Amino acid sequence: MGKPTRFKQKKKHYVLPEPGTTPGFVYIDANSLTPKISLYSFNTDDFKVVELANLKNISEKTADKSTFYWVDIRGLNSAEMFTVFSDELKIHKLVLEDITRTYHRPKFEEYEGYNFAISRMLNIAEDGGLDNEQVSFIQTKNVLYTFQENYEDCLDAVRKRLKDGKGNIRISGTGYLMYALMDMIVDSYFSILSKWSEDLDAIEDKLLARPDRSVMYETQMLKRNLISLRRVIWPERDKMNDILRTESDLITDQTKMFIKDAYDHCIQLMDMLESMKEIASTNIDMYLSIISNRMNEIMKVLTIISSIFIPLTFIAGIYGMNFAKQDPVTGKIMPGNMPELYQEHGYEYTLFVMALIAVVQIIFFWRKGWFK
Repeated sequence: MGKPTRFKQKKKHYVLPEPGTTPGFVYIDANSLTPKISLYSFNTDDFKVVELANLKNISEKTADKSTFYWVDIRGLNSAEMFTVFSDELKIHKLVLEDITRTYHRPKFEEYEGYNFAISRMLNIAEDGGLDNEQVSFIQTKNVLYTFQENYEDCLDAVRKRLKDGKGNIRISGTGYLMYALMDMIVDSYFSILSKWSEDLDAIEDKLLARPDRSVMYETQMLKRNLISLRRVIWPERDKMNDILRTESDLITDQTKMFIKDAYDHCIQLMDMLESMKEIASTNIDMYLSIISNRMNEIMKVLTIISSIFIPLTFIAGIYGMNFAKQDPVTGKIMPGNMPELYQEHGYEYTLFVMALIAVVQIIFFWRKGWFK
């Protein structure tokens, strides 16, 4: 079993709108990436990919009703692009605001002529933190628009399926394509939980072998990451449920059958996550118990040592008072003082008695089982 990941809690700082800001304000972050736009066109017999510089006249490029289109947009730093969505495609400004404000929870909303959805794409970063990226969807009858903050993603498997033309992905419409992308994102959560499960096992092995303070810190950071994942999976499950219950014509009954499977995956993820949270909490409690028991063992040893030396110290203290029976200067006898002070071999006798007391105590403690 390898070493567990050194977890670092990555905190992403979002720019929140000022109180009183007009609803529907499209915010362009200065640090966002320049858009890379790919236009995928496909049907039963054909598949094409075109890289676009911008979205001007996108309605004309996606006008063929016998073909389905996927407009894959990665990077959001373009006010002109959102103007096209607002003016040419008549997308509501509240939707555009939700796309550019990339801190929203997963959700599904119906609008006239299109559907809007949000998912959260998660990845484990190189430093062990959790990258949390928003992926937005605008679904029309024959076009699916997706928006991502970064260039990297986990959706290449869907692109390959489109290229290969296997299964229903080319013939089942934009609703099925949106499901396939969402399902790919949900499936990536299983990979994350699998990695964290291995880390939990490594931490538990370390806990049983030779626990130190790093066990508690690593477990606590992993637990925090599990809580962050829970905040994604819970609304993701609700979103799938909303899609199942929608009456939108853009989501076919066939697609809803597959959405049920994605919904089941969300339930399974919730069960796995709760189990791992419980294991993480148990590991922390076990670590504290082990440390407490170790402290008790140390205190037990110190108590035994103290118990052995207390009577010896008492004897040494008594004979260290030097109250002689006879004054060595005047020769006067002082009744009640220590007659043993000038006893022959008194030193040896005292050491023998002290050793005997110590041996008797050790035998007594051993029979009581204190040395086990």
